[in-house]
Amino acid sequence: MRARASLVAALAALWAAAGAGSAGAAAPLPPVELGVVGGSEAWHPDRTLEVNWTNPTEGSPPTRVHYRLRGEFGTLREEEIPWATTSISVQTPWPGAFPIEVWLENAAGEEGIAAKTTLRYDNIRPPDIYPPQLPSWIGRNDLPFTAHLGALRGSPPLSGIHGYAVAIGPSSNDEPCAAGDRCTDAETTLRQGTAGNALSVPLLPEGTSYLSAVVVSGSGMKSTTAAHAVFHVDLTDPVTRLAGAPEGWVSHPVRLTATATDAASGLDGGFTAIRVDGGAPVTEWGSSVNATMIGEGAHRVAYYARDTAGNADDGSAGNPPPRTAMVRIDRGKPSIAFANSQSPRDPDLIRVRIADTLSGPDPSRGWIGVRAAGSGDRFEPLPPAPPGDGELHARWNSDAYPIGEYEFRASAYDGAGNYATTSRRADGSAMVLSNPLKATTVLLAHFDSAVPKPHRCSRLAAGRCKAIREPTDSATQRLVPYGRGADLRGRLMTGIDTPLGGMPLRIVERFAPGPGPAKLVSVVRTEPGGTFSASLDPGPSREVTVLFDGSTMLARSAGPPLDLRVRSAVQLRASSAVAKVGGAPLVFRGRVLPTAAIDKEGEAVQLQFRVPGADWSEFRTVQTDRRGRFRYSYRFSDDDSRGARFQFRAYVPEQENWPYEPGGSRPVLVRGY
Repeated sequence: MRARASLVAALAALWAAAGAGSAGAAAPLPPVELGVVGGSEAWHPDRTLEVNWTNPTEGSPPTRVHYRLRGEFGTLREEEIPWATTSISVQTPWPGAFPIEVWLENAAGEEGIAAKTTLRYDNIRPPDIYPPQLPSWIGRNDLPFTAHLGALRGSPPLSGIHGYAVAIGPSSNDEPCAAGDRCTDAETTLRQGTAGNALSVPLLPEGTSYLSAVVVSGSGMKSTTAAHAVFHVDLTDPVTRLAGAPEGWVSHPVRLTATATDAASGLDGGFTAIRVDGGAPVTEWGSSVNATMIGEGAHRVAYYARDTAGNADDGSAGNPPPRTAMVRIDRGKPSIAFANSQSPRDPDLIRVRIADTLSGPDPSRGWIGVRAAGSGDRFEPLPPAPPGDGELHARWNSDAYPIGEYEFRASAYDGAGNYATTSRRADGSAMVLSNPLKATTVLLAHFDSAVPKPHRCSRLAAGRCKAIREPTDSATQRLVPYGRGADLRGRLMTGIDTPLGGMPLRIVERFAPGPGPAKLVSVVRTEPGGTFSASLDPGPSREVTVLFDGSTMLARSAGPPLDLRVRSAVQLRASSAVAKVGGAPLVFRGRVLPTAAIDKEGEAVQLQFRVPGADWSEFRTVQTDRRGRFRYSYRFSDDDSRGARFQFRAYVPEQENWPYEPGGSRPVLVRGY
């Protein structure tokens, strides 16, 4: 424009030089900087255009303005404006490029040289475009990406294609341009014509976003209908779970199933995979895959999935690592064997060593059994003992088994559940033990009366002691009055007559049937010389046994049964020491002790009499009440009783549920007259 203005100024100078010396004023110079508002080279969407310029300050001043609008075939319009304006509005007749000439006229009527420019008008909307081709789902690793807008559905307008206006947002109603028929240059996203249809799609939020795109012509007109597309965005990895993986070691093949879920794009276009120990994965299209593991050992299993959008937690570049689980398979039997020897301190402890290189031993399971050697009987399971380090333990109560040889069998397990059975020691010999395993013991016990002299033991080849002479009846039986206890004494020694001091003994008292306790147990400990003593409390008749429960090195033993018998206690009195024959009756009253032992029905009491030196004769049996009391009236009617002296007593006989021996009262003397 400035170059054109300079040319006009040069022409004006020549004009002035040519007219110098003439009688009239020189013609006006051409308009300066003639142009169209919005750009002379640009296309405009409006029919009426504003043309402006600057009137020259040199030469004769203009008083009028002329312009001529030309078309393809000549002048379309020519007008004169009767003042020196610097702007005119020109209406173009139809879309196209129209040259326009503007020149000035001075007061003398002389017209200057015209300045020229072109009016470019195009209000034709460009054609629509086809929607862009987008993937059905866009994953985390796809963003950002480039999307190519579709081709034009028709021919471009006169002004050509300036570019495209694009809007991406959460609503399908978003429009890229505010006006209904055109877009500003700022609203035009791509400005490189039809060749510049590559749209860089930014990071999008997860979910659904909408694209709306229009074509923008060279004049700024936009296509009538926008092209729409939908972005389905899934940024989250599928959730994969593994079924069939055991918690610990197993002894069988393992079938694994991985299942995946995805709340967005789903698994219809994806796959699920299981990978063992970093090897090639087993994959299946869709949401599940199965794999069977057979090989022994500890295996790391990775499981993952890729959804339809391509999101995957497979540990590849840009993806998180997969989830993992451990599968441990041990299909081999453990190696088991009995210990080569018994512990001298605890020979009853039976030990089985378990070895396994994979899952390791499981001493919490298994069993150890015993039977008489060569009997062919079923093995009797032994009570389990707390396991040792890699050992299965059981305890054999050898004291409860007769003398002889016994064979053992064991079944033990490894951590996977495999088991093995053996009857051999680690050195290959048969697991056979000769009983007794422990040192034998002898326990002597007797009441504190006549002390028997024990027969000294002679040692046999098997280490057993010869029979010891039982104490006499006077030492093993005792009859005491009601309300009195008894003292015990005894000795504990080994089979070779070695005293055992500091050993606990149990004194078990089993009472005769009655309302009281059935059994009472107390504990004493032997003195350094192996002796012991104890006092039994008063109470009912009972059987007393002293027991030594043995130890890990000593066999158990028991003393002889001791029989403590307690007489019944009964009291009797008469209402008078004399009785008249044919007179008032004599009243006998009495009581049986203890009242706590009396049955609710009472106890039977025999009333007996005799003359001094004769045997007792029963003349009446009465029943006590619950408190043990009884009463009976007796009348003397025989004349032979006159002057006779009689003895009367109450006698408690042996009877059911009465825990005392028969016993009578002190005699009561009565004289008849």
